[in-house]
Amino acid sequence: MGQKVHPYGFRLGFNKPWRSRWFAKHGYAKLLQEDLELRANLTERLKSAGVSSIEVDRPGNKLRVTIRTSRPGIIIGRKGAEIEKLKQDMARKTKREVFIDIQEVHKPELDAQLVSESIGLQLEKRVAFRRAMRKAVDSALRFGCKCIKVRVSGRLNGAEIARSEWYLQGQLPLHTLRADIDYGFAEAHTTYGVIGIKTWIYKGEILDLTKRRGLLPEPEPRRDLRDRRDRGDRGDRPRRDYHSPAATQGPAVAAPAPEVSGPATQTPPADLPRPAVRPATPILPPLMSPQQPAWKQEARDVPPPEPQAQPQPQAQPEEKPQPQPEEKPAAGDKPEPAGENQ
Repeated sequence: MGQKVHPYGFRLGFNKPWRSRWFAKHGYAKLLQEDLELRANLTERLKSAGVSSIEVDRPGNKLRVTIRTSRPGIIIGRKGAEIEKLKQDMARKTKREVFIDIQEVHKPELDAQLVSESIGLQLEKRVAFRRAMRKAVDSALRFGCKCIKVRVSGRLNGAEIARSEWYLQGQLPLHTLRADIDYGFAEAHTTYGVIGIKTWIYKGEILDLTKRRGLLPEPEPRRDLRDRRDRGDRGDRPRRDYHSPAATQGPAVAAPAPEVSGPATQTPPADLPRPAVRPATPILPPLMSPQQPAWKQEARDVPPPEPQAQPQPQAQPEEKPQPQPEEKPAAGDKPEPAGENQ
């Protein structure tokens, strides 16, 4: 846990070049020590020039040094006086013919080493470390990087116990080889002690192989195509289905393929329905909801239409018949006996 691999060394030879490019059969340790001393002297001498990296090439008995800097004018000097003086000092120490190439870093805000050194200079000037870190993160994001991570470790703000604090903006892939991650480290020597600054800057993925063509090894030699006339042309043989019952009867005989003079085409059938002709006038929406067709409607008995009822006069309240007085028989009349009628 916690064992982080170096971002530059992890991608060395894949999408990152070597900082020293030479080969030696004898005296390898001497040349390596010479490279380390050369880098240390140049870094200390050109501290104010904003040096990002120093690359060393040894073609033959010569020495070519490539310096990437954000302030090339300080190294070159007026009319090239400083660079000539630097070249003579290096030739006297190494006893070789020295060539110096200066490359300018156009966007120092996107160079991890320069960002680390700028934060270290601010910490030495007693600037608050959080303010310096936030300023570096904001400027890198403004210049278009996809992610930046800054980590400072040491006696921050003069505390008795050393600690680490970091800022991360964006997504930082650690194990993706094609990711273009720039890494830088610097130290700030303060009155309380040494504070280390590490910076990771993620600029995107390198998908084009032509950009790292010089880093790839030579392609393997391909095998020569041998004459296979004795084995026959396998391209004309049909595939045999060993799971079919016909495979057990005997070898299948391929039918001769018809000769085709042009691209294969299929004739359309004659009974295809033609598309309907669109009317010239625009189709208006229906005024009423669409009804189902007759064959979808349920059959039900429709009652005959009822005759229209005529308006009746208003009924008047019925008068109750008044009881009439019974007629009394006269004095001379005699009641008829009931037996005579029967």
